[in-house]
Amino acid sequence: MGQQPKKGNVLNIVGARPNFMKIAPIHRLMDSSQRFDPILVHTGQHYDEKMSRIFFQDLGLPQPDIYLGVGSGSHAQQTGAVMVALEKIMIEIKPELVLVVGDVNSTMAAALVTSKLHIPIAHVEAGLRSFDRSMPEEINRMVTDALTDFLFITEASGRENLLSEGIASDKIFFVGNVMIDSLLSHLNKAKESDILHILQLNHQPYALLTLHRPSNVDNRDIFNDILSALEAIEKNIPIIFPIHPRSRKMLEQFQFIPRIDRMRHVKLIDPLGYLDFLQLMANAKFILTDSGGIQEETTVMNIPCLTLRNNTERPVTVEQGTNTLVGMDPRRIVTESENILAGRAKTGRIPPLWDGHAAQRIIEVLENN
Repeated sequence: MGQQPKKGNVLNIVGARPNFMKIAPIHRLMDSSQRFDPILVHTGQHYDEKMSRIFFQDLGLPQPDIYLGVGSGSHAQQTGAVMVALEKIMIEIKPELVLVVGDVNSTMAAALVTSKLHIPIAHVEAGLRSFDRSMPEEINRMVTDALTDFLFITEASGRENLLSEGIASDKIFFVGNVMIDSLLSHLNKAKESDILHILQLNHQPYALLTLHRPSNVDNRDIFNDILSALEAIEKNIPIIFPIHPRSRKMLEQFQFIPRIDRMRHVKLIDPLGYLDFLQLMANAKFILTDSGGIQEETTVMNIPCLTLRNNTERPVTVEQGTNTLVGMDPRRIVTESENILAGRAKTGRIPPLWDGHAAQRIIEVLENN
């Protein structure tokens, strides 16, 4: 018998809740492989310990091996804090590979440190572009991809974007979408959630709203327009709104709380764990969101999604999926909602390789290289 190859340390970096869903299937397969010794590093960019713990439990992730606890701050402060802390860890551990996911500040910070230490980098969810540099995530995506050795893309647009930016084609791997790996593997478990009973939603249609982007909630006029749309929509269907801490803060700052209180059929609730939210999403009539990942999940679940943005870095969800970009124009938001309620909802199909096996393809590429 041949000798088993020596396991190599791989740092799997997460910083915010959307990262957890992306890393979970990869970390799980690495942990059972003969080739890799994965080390889970949580930067603490999303620092709500209670919410992080719920997500780790729901996804079956082990507690992080290393927790940096960088917390909040400006983009520069947060990025700098992650870089300083990660550099010490990488020098000490000397990983064979650093794997980053998504487009948060922690992702870019890890890529910068890793590149300067001449350690190979893998980026999961590479190549996505909104072509809107006012979004901090767009800067994070572009910088990370420019430094990356293994670029794992979720859709065909990713390859086109990377090639146009001068990335060598042999670095690009179309593997599918790890968010969908987590979604498909947890849908049955999510059905055990009692969130519908808790919210008294068992026998009535409802819409689900998520809202957190600074471009929407930090701008008083835009937030005001979105609330105007909600005032019209809630007359026709109840709206469940798990409210992001940033959105709650801005509602208070703009003195919009009394206005929300007058909307009798808009129900504000605390942020939810992964399984409770999946159950809410799976049973919604439609979803209003400014999130990237929810555009992908609704496409696979065949649920109409109205995205409160003028652009998306996930064009396949519009071209093939159930996603419609409605911007922040209240008339457009209301009209598209009425179309759905009238039975004229957009239907779509599941994009190629969004089949629950993306993590397996990623592991195979890394093992072969």
